[in-house]
Amino acid sequence: QVQLVESGGGLVQAGGSLRLSCAASGIIFYIAPMHWHRQAPGKQRELVATITSSDSTNYADSVKGRFTIPRDNAKNTVHLQMNSLEPEDTGVYYCRIVTVGGDYWGQGTQVTVSS
Repeated sequence: QVQLVESGGGLVQAGGSLRLSCAASGIIFYIAPMHWHRQAPGKQRELVATITSSDSTNYADSVKGRFTIPRDNAKNTVHLQMNSLEPEDTGVYYCRIVTVGGDYWGQGTQVTVSS
């Protein structure tokens, strides 16, 4: 059974940093791309960052230069390092992995950035 568990969310002032973590179990972690999505209040869920099995990364324009998505294959964990946070970054952040076996999401972690 595949399980993704996010942690690290919280309340931070604008300009601050947070590091989210997503721990995966029940899957050969490093063979599939990992994604971070977020959903702001009243808005659709959007893709924020992706890292592939070869460690190629891709970011939404709104977070380029501020967010990074490192992965630790030994710990089956992917992170989202968020710097220079803005109030517009507020939302629930979800990690996701898509494999031939299914499309799996974590439960989400709340990030709130105050101005």
